[in-house]
Amino acid sequence: HVQLVESGGGSVQTGGSLTLSCDVSGYISRRYCMGWWRQAPGKKREGIAAIDTDGSVSHAESVKGRFAISKDNATNTLYLQMESLKPEDTAQYFCAASPGSHTSCLAGALYKYWGQGTQVTVS
Repeated sequence: HVQLVESGGGSVQTGGSLTLSCDVSGYISRRYCMGWWRQAPGKKREGIAAIDTDGSVSHAESVKGRFAISKDNATNTLYLQMESLKPEDTAQYFCAASPGSHTSCLAGALYKYWGQGTQVTVS
């Protein structure tokens, strides 16, 4: 039974930084993608960063150069380091996991497991 639990959200001023964490329990699969998604009120959920089993990362253009995804295999924790935050980054942030190998973890993977989300507010 896979569980994902996010933490680290909060309120920050424009230009500030936050680091989100996602604690992962349970077995996903031998190969997998993990990603961070966000959803602002009235908008579709958007995939912003992903990482595969080998550590290859991809970031959406909207966050490239400001956000960085990483994972610690020893502690089964996924991170999203966010810098230079803007008001348009305000959203509920979710971590997610997709079993199996995918050509693109950000664009082509179907995410099966989701956390409950953590709110990030930038003002």
